[in-house]
Amino acid sequence: MRKSLLCILILLLSFKVQAQELPFVKEPVFKAGEVLQYKLKYGFITAAEGTLKVQESDIKFDGKPAFKLLVDGETSGTFDIFYKIRDHYDSFIDKENLKPFFYQENIREGGYRRQDKARFNQEGKKVVATQGTFTTPTTQTFDLVSAYYFARSLDISKMKIGDFVKLNYFLGDEISQLEIQFVGREVVKTKLGKIKCLKFSPSIKPGRVFRKDSKLYLWITDDGNRVPVKAQVEIIVGSVTMEIKSADGLKYPLAIVK
Repeated sequence: MRKSLLCILILLLSFKVQAQELPFVKEPVFKAGEVLQYKLKYGFITAAEGTLKVQESDIKFDGKPAFKLLVDGETSGTFDIFYKIRDHYDSFIDKENLKPFFYQENIREGGYRRQDKARFNQEGKKVVATQGTFTTPTTQTFDLVSAYYFARSLDISKMKIGDFVKLNYFLGDEISQLEIQFVGREVVKTKLGKIKCLKFSPSIKPGRVFRKDSKLYLWITDDGNRVPVKAQVEIIVGSVTMEIKSADGLKYPLAIVK
């Protein structure tokens, strides 16, 4: 299951491509110091855990200041005994437009090892990566990590139930797409309390992991943070649920229902 548990975690957190520039709010909905922790459950068993961090970057790209985004994921419990995963991802993004400058990953899954890097030239519509140079269809192309943070900052104030949001992202050796439909609003019970949420349904491709009739649902806080608190999807065997464990350093108060 290469790119399995943690990749599923990030995909559950991410928003997919269209030709025009996607609008985003005037300021990022996150800030340096934010730390989010999630657990990934296979049925009733916690299979993996993930931590996402936002930091100030000491490195400037093209003379521009950047945020450094970090994601760490690892298997836990029984899963860690039979198939150990220790994955780490870094993404450096423009503080102003939230587009990625540089991305790298260090994958350790069982006996499998891989290290990849990618440099993004947004205006030139190119990604120069370990596997080669790739042409992008727009000037907004992301890696999976930066796609997650950009999606949180999208301006969805005018979205109606049934509307779609799309994003471009680069992964491995190709430019891929993710499409998400706005489903409605719900109150979700979490470890942080009952939270007002926006509910989305991302499109997924059937294959080795997902069934043809699999449905993926994602709940994000209906407040200024837009933090994903839960995701759920059926896979070939069983189901996978992502749940938030903790959220520190948030920019705005959570939409807790008293």
